[in-house]
Amino acid sequence: MIRAVAFDIGETLVRDDRYWTAWADWLNIPRHTLSALVGAVVAQGRDNADAVRLLRPGIDLTAEYHAREAAGRGEQLDESDLYDDVRPALAALQDAGLRVIIAGNQTTKAGRLLRALDLPADVVATSGEWGVAKPQPGFFGRIVAAAGTAPYETVYVGDHPANDIAPAAAGLRTAHLRRGPWGHLWADTPEAAAADWHIDSLHDVLAIIR
Repeated sequence: MIRAVAFDIGETLVRDDRYWTAWADWLNIPRHTLSALVGAVVAQGRDNADAVRLLRPGIDLTAEYHAREAAGRGEQLDESDLYDDVRPALAALQDAGLRVIIAGNQTTKAGRLLRALDLPADVVATSGEWGVAKPQPGFFGRIVAAAGTAPYETVYVGDHPANDIAPAAAGLRTAHLRRGPWGHLWADTPEAAAADWHIDSLHDVLAIIR
């Protein structure tokens, strides 16, 4: 019996449009150029940040992140960044008596911004706050602890086959979401195939666990 559902953040709950647009504008890079390179590195199975490194070899992304924050052009997140199915789908899960967790590879600030949105969730946390990131097993251990359930009673929902599905499949049940570059391009990989379920919308979650 499934008692808890945990959700990835980027391109599962939150659109990455603003994230990449802000980086392009900060670095004075054409938005289309950066977007195209993000697609290219995703196709190669590389880290998204490699798109910036291709354009600015040797860049210190951590230093640039802090420079953006200091300049008042830092990380932002509001209701417009959410996919349309987020609030109703999470609310339906809570109404059904399930514990809802939001946890992904994001910064400490992203955690604060997400909590400020007052989403229908029992726990909202990020890798920056936990000090451990996907695909490390410790990240999924933190999810299970936050849920207060056994791993097999918990579903992790995400778009990234390597980060969200393959590691979680070691203990948690998993649902692969066909959303965003990773979710679509890598949907037919062995890592994605390891998921218990394959979904196209967050509205599908309640139906599959029933």
